[in-house]
Amino acid sequence: MVVWCPAESVMVGRLTFTKAEREKLAEVLWLLNWISVVSGLVLVVLGLFLRVEVQRWVELMEEQAILYVPPMLISTGLAACVINFLGVRLSLDCTDLNRFLRWKLLLLPYVCSTFCFTSCILVGALTCFSIHSTLEDSLFVGLRDAMRSYKDTDTPGRCLMKKNLDLLQLHMHCCGNTDHRDWTRIQWVSTRYLDLSSRAVRERLRSNVAGQYLMDGAPFSCCSPLSPWPCIQNQLTNRLVHLGFDRVGQQQNLWSRGCRLALMEHYTGLLRSTGLTVLLVWVFELLVLTGVRYLQTAMENLLLLGDPESESDGWILENSLAQTARSNLGIIKNLGKCYQVEVDPNINTVEPQGFRTTSGPQA
Repeated sequence: MVVWCPAESVMVGRLTFTKAEREKLAEVLWLLNWISVVSGLVLVVLGLFLRVEVQRWVELMEEQAILYVPPMLISTGLAACVINFLGVRLSLDCTDLNRFLRWKLLLLPYVCSTFCFTSCILVGALTCFSIHSTLEDSLFVGLRDAMRSYKDTDTPGRCLMKKNLDLLQLHMHCCGNTDHRDWTRIQWVSTRYLDLSSRAVRERLRSNVAGQYLMDGAPFSCCSPLSPWPCIQNQLTNRLVHLGFDRVGQQQNLWSRGCRLALMEHYTGLLRSTGLTVLLVWVFELLVLTGVRYLQTAMENLLLLGDPESESDGWILENSLAQTARSNLGIIKNLGKCYQVEVDPNINTVEPQGFRTTSGPQA
């Protein structure tokens, strides 16, 4: 049997499939689609978990760019479940010519939407790996502003900042933005707890240009319970006050790690594991997309041949990428139109001589 093909077409990834190979391809696609459905559910769970983790310390970030990652994961996971669940049914039906006719007009939009969805998954995976610098800058500015508001327990909108910072330092085992010395550069004690009638307090307030009450110490939430010493949180640099304290041999009472580094390590670990998971889902979706494209073109060519037992060619692109895109766009535009059977550009016909002809562009 002679199959006619355009002389100028340059097919990409052309393969010839027998009936057994088409059935095997459908079985593999069925399995990959189910794996992708489960992977989509994993993405939804990861998105919900990351959302909870981000909301815990969201007030300590400035730009909050990481907030866009959880909704992206959740929406991507749900879309993966829907698209691949449809692919499970599609892969089972597209090995029989009679059942394939029910899907024929929907296959091309399905392939195009899967291609766009697969591209979005890749963008999401790259976002998880590239947000590192933005997150670090956001945490630096957010923690700096939060520490400045630590004393404002009576100010609406900032009254919970002290509680949030204390919980952060206790939970993450960190102190300050970079280290505990950051607390010595700001006033972190509320004015309501200062005895303004004391001469020492008034002199300390006047001695600073900004009129702040600076201390050589840090909040109690910076204290490490692992140290054998009682918590030394005041007059940290005064050696005469803490006699006998071996600063070299003994661990200092305050956590030496800054909270910015602690949060960066926490979120970076989450984003890397999430990015690897999304990248794995992208690989599965790419395999599914390639398999569906081969199955689509192989079954369309089999329909033109008219013999369910014969071999048929399948490919990824029939022409160049631009030509294929224009051709497929024209086919999609005509899907909603009504034609008579003999002039419908979306339906292939078989001539008695066995030559393949088409009244419209091929996908």
